[in-house]
Amino acid sequence: MGGSSSSRSSENEVPNTAFLGFGGGQRAMVDLMGSLVQLHNTGGSNSRHSKSEVRIQHSLNEKEEAFVARRKKTVLQCLRKLQINCDWDNLPNIALLGSGGGQRAMVALLGSLVELDKAGLLDCVLYLSGVSGSTWCMASLYKEPDWSTKLETVKNKIIERLNGPGVSRGDTYEKLTKYWESTGRDGKDFSMTHIWAAMVITTYVKEIDEHTLSEQWDHLSKDPFPIYTVIDKQCQQQGDGDPWFEISPYEAGYSLTGAFVETSSFGSQFDNGRKIKEQPEMDMLYLQGPLMLTSINKCFDEWIWGRKYNFLYKMTDKTVPPTLLKSETRDYIDAGLLNNSPYFSVLRKERDIDLIISLDFSEGDPFMTVREAAEMCKKLKIPFPEVNIPSEDVKKPKDFYVFKGQNTPTVIHIPLFNVVNYDIGAWWKNYTTFQGPYSAEMITDLMEVAGKNISNNRGKLLEQIREVSITKRFKS
Repeated sequence: MGGSSSSRSSENEVPNTAFLGFGGGQRAMVDLMGSLVQLHNTGGSNSRHSKSEVRIQHSLNEKEEAFVARRKKTVLQCLRKLQINCDWDNLPNIALLGSGGGQRAMVALLGSLVELDKAGLLDCVLYLSGVSGSTWCMASLYKEPDWSTKLETVKNKIIERLNGPGVSRGDTYEKLTKYWESTGRDGKDFSMTHIWAAMVITTYVKEIDEHTLSEQWDHLSKDPFPIYTVIDKQCQQQGDGDPWFEISPYEAGYSLTGAFVETSSFGSQFDNGRKIKEQPEMDMLYLQGPLMLTSINKCFDEWIWGRKYNFLYKMTDKTVPPTLLKSETRDYIDAGLLNNSPYFSVLRKERDIDLIISLDFSEGDPFMTVREAAEMCKKLKIPFPEVNIPSEDVKKPKDFYVFKGQNTPTVIHIPLFNVVNYDIGAWWKNYTTFQGPYSAEMITDLMEVAGKNISNNRGKLLEQIREVSITKRFKS
């Protein structure tokens, strides 16, 4: 979750669920940044290990490349309808980010997407990436093939489910039993993530989604390309290696290192790049579940959260941080514990993003995510605009900010609750991160306020899209 240092620590007094659970937040450590600078500057091996099922390469997955080429045709048609003069060579690559924030983020992202669709802007988006609660919304959307072409219908189905009864205790117990059986007789791989996903996440999303990410994805999909994000717990805590981890329909892996494995194989046991023990792909419920509790009680630190076999174990590649090669397992936790918005998934050089639209649903400091992204990028030498916020805006944020730089992506930052919404304090009081499921009225009101942040700024969004298109035309 976003927040000042004081508000951040108070948020961490309660559980911050991980993987795609609740958002958190923790300032990046200097030593972590130092190791990442070295990693980013050395680049990858740009080669696939012979007979390896692991890809270590600073390039897009071939299937993602093919999908992006198809999606760009939709983007081009959309921009021409909006009378934005561009062609294939100067077509802007646009990424939409949803921050963490539990059910607040889930509902607000849905409301924002609905309004982007009404404004004729949704088809401009090439990538959709989320942290924590925003991924709850993404998981609900992507279970519906081509959801972006029928969003009103899909929205109604999601809201009907959220307003309906929760998952029964019997179904919860049955799901826990399935998780236990899938991890083997000794229960060695059974973790608190399985328990939290089945018992807590279902309270909010009100379903048990047993589909897997790779099987629910249609390579001919008409929707933006989805990227789910987490972080590597050991890298984040020890200040060593690459913490940024992404999961797409095709690959899962370390964003800055450029080390990936097929998503269907993520969690299987590997040795020197070869799969030696097949494990079932995690389902969407687990993917939305937590991997860690923080600061609520010291005993929780002894529990295992989000542990998976390490697909880089015993590999010998000089471009990969040594810490990622030594351990047989890794723990993956909520990306909000490092940054509550998934900037680093779309800042990979090979994705060539021109415009980032960041929807920030974080509790606390409304600018923490974008400021921390700017600080981290400066240390990593990743192009990112400077972020300067007037001091008076921290407590009274506006509804639209634009940050630009030379040879950097343009970043649009939209805080959920702002002065245009009038009583910011009242909104936050009603929509805290850790509370029971929202009522039907609360869902409707939150959808509306999130949507207005888009509709009130449609002209500004169009202006920035037009400007990045012009800039790209001159560069090409």
